[in-house]
Amino acid sequence: MKLLMPVCCIALFCWSCSSKKQADLIIHHAVIYTVDAHFSRAQAMAVRGGKIVAVGDDKTILDNYTASRIEDAAGHFIYPGFIDAHAHFVEYGLSLQQADLTGTQSWREVIDRVKAFTGSHPPAAGQWVLGRGWDQNDWPQKSFPDKTLLDSLFPHTPVLLGRVDGHAAIANQAALDAAGVHTGQTLGGGVIETRQGKLTGILIDNAVGLVQDKVPQPTIAYVQKALQEAAANCFAAGLTTIADCGIMKDAALLIDSLQQKQLLKMRLYVLLTDSAVNYDYFLPKGPYRTDHINIAGFKCYADGALGSRGACLLQDYADKPGWRGFLLHDSSHFAMRAAQLANTRFQLCTHAIGDSANRVILRIYGNVLKGKNDRRWRIEHAQVVAPADIPLFGQYSIIPSVQPTHATSDMYWAGARLGPERIHHAYANQQLLQQNGWMPLGTDFPVEDINPLKTFLAAVARTDASGYPPGGFQKENALTRQQALQGMTIWAAKGCFEEKSRGSLEAGKLADFVILDHDLMGVPFNALLNTRVLATFSGGEKVYKAGGVK
Repeated sequence: MKLLMPVCCIALFCWSCSSKKQADLIIHHAVIYTVDAHFSRAQAMAVRGGKIVAVGDDKTILDNYTASRIEDAAGHFIYPGFIDAHAHFVEYGLSLQQADLTGTQSWREVIDRVKAFTGSHPPAAGQWVLGRGWDQNDWPQKSFPDKTLLDSLFPHTPVLLGRVDGHAAIANQAALDAAGVHTGQTLGGGVIETRQGKLTGILIDNAVGLVQDKVPQPTIAYVQKALQEAAANCFAAGLTTIADCGIMKDAALLIDSLQQKQLLKMRLYVLLTDSAVNYDYFLPKGPYRTDHINIAGFKCYADGALGSRGACLLQDYADKPGWRGFLLHDSSHFAMRAAQLANTRFQLCTHAIGDSANRVILRIYGNVLKGKNDRRWRIEHAQVVAPADIPLFGQYSIIPSVQPTHATSDMYWAGARLGPERIHHAYANQQLLQQNGWMPLGTDFPVEDINPLKTFLAAVARTDASGYPPGGFQKENALTRQQALQGMTIWAAKGCFEEKSRGSLEAGKLADFVILDHDLMGVPFNALLNTRVLATFSGGEKVYKAGGVK
C-alpha cells in the first residue's frame, strides 16, 4: 500500500528548501580554526563564488544553506590555506627539472647524482648541466670542493651546480670559459675562488651571476611545465599562496598570462628582483593585482649567506679570522632604492642575514620611514641581529620576515661561524615577533623543504625532524603554537598586504583552506610530521586530495 504525504507536509518541505540560501559548497562536522581576530573555532562553513559566505556551527550552516556539494569533514581539522611569506616559486619549479643535490653527504655523492641525472637526461648540443642543493656543511670534509672531477667528466659541456642557499655555486671549466671567468678577476660583492693560482670553480654571491647569466634561457613550454609541477607540490603541502621573493619582470608576466588562461592556479605575491629592467617597467605603472597575482614589491640583497660565509658580520667569523663577509652593493645603493620607493605604493624587502647587513638596512629604512608607519617594509631572514639593533624593528615598524627552519638547519654549524656569544642572539624569532606584535613566516624553499609543517615544528619545538636537540635549540625564542599558525596564515597574508582577502576563514574572504588529519594545536611534536594533508581548496575548488580520501 502506498502512503501519500500530506499536501501540507510537501509544502512545508519545499518551503524549507526554498528558504535556504544557495551556496556552491558546504563543509560540516569539522574542527575549523578560523584564525580570526579572536582565534575562534567553528564547525562548518558555506562557500559561494569562490569566497566564504558564512562560518558557524553545524546546525546554523546546514539549517540556513544548501549546496550542490556538501562534504562531511568527519571531525578533521581545517585551517586557512597556508601562506609561505618567503619562497622562490619559479626557482623551485625550475629546480625540479635539474639534478637534485639536496641531502648529499659528500662531494662524491654530488658527482654520482650528476652522472645519474645526465644518464637519464643526456644534454643536447648547447645545453648545460644544472643542479642545486649541495651543502658542504653536511659533509665530513666541510671545505668547498673543486671542479677537477667535473672537468674530467664533462670536458666540453658546461656544468653549474648551485649550493643549497643559492649564494654559492661550483662551475666546471667549460662553464667558466663560456662566461669568460679567469684567474685574477675580481668583482664587488662576490668571490671567484682560486687556489695556488688556479680557479677552483667556486663562485660566491655576485660571482655566481657571471656564469648564471650565460645559461641558455628555457622555453616557455619548459617553464610552464616547471611552474605547474611546483604548484601541484605546493597544493599537496597545503600551500595556497606563495610570496615569490625576487623574480624578473618577464617571469612575473608569464605567470600572469598562465593564470589568466587558467593554466596555473597557485596564488602568488611577487617581489621583483632589484634590477633596472623591473623598476623601469613597473614604477610608472604601479602595482598590478588580480585574484591570483599581486606584483607589489621589490627585493634587494644586502649580503650573502652564513653557510657560504657571505653574510656580512660586524666582527670576524669565528672560524675564519680576518673575514667578515661583505655587502653585495655599497650601502649607498640600498639608500638610493629606499628613497626611490619611498613615495610609491611598492613594498621594499631586503635580504639581510649578518648583523652588519641588518644594521645597515635597519638604519637606511629608519631614515626614510622616520617612525611608526604601515608601509610594511621587510627585512628577509634577519638571522643575526645585534641586540642593540632589535628595537629598531619596532621603532620604525620594520617587519622581520623569518624562516624558522633556517635555525634548525643551521644549528649544527652556526655556532662555529658565529662563536659562543653571537650565536645566542641569532635566530631570535620570539624577540623579533615582539617588536611589532606579528611576524610572517616562510620556508625559503627550495633552500629549505617546501613542507609548512616543518616550519611549524621548527618555530614551536625548535628541533629538526628527528627531534634533535632534546628540549629545542635556544628554546627561549620559540613561538607558541598559535603564533606559529598565525605566522603561516594571517600574518603571512598581512606581510603581503593580503589580509583583507585571505589568511583567515571569515565571511567575504577567499575560500582557501586545508584539511589535516591531526590538530596542529595539540599533536605531540614527535607525531607532528606524520600529519597528512587530506585536501587543499583554493577559491572553493579542491585542488588537492590525498590518496585514499573520499
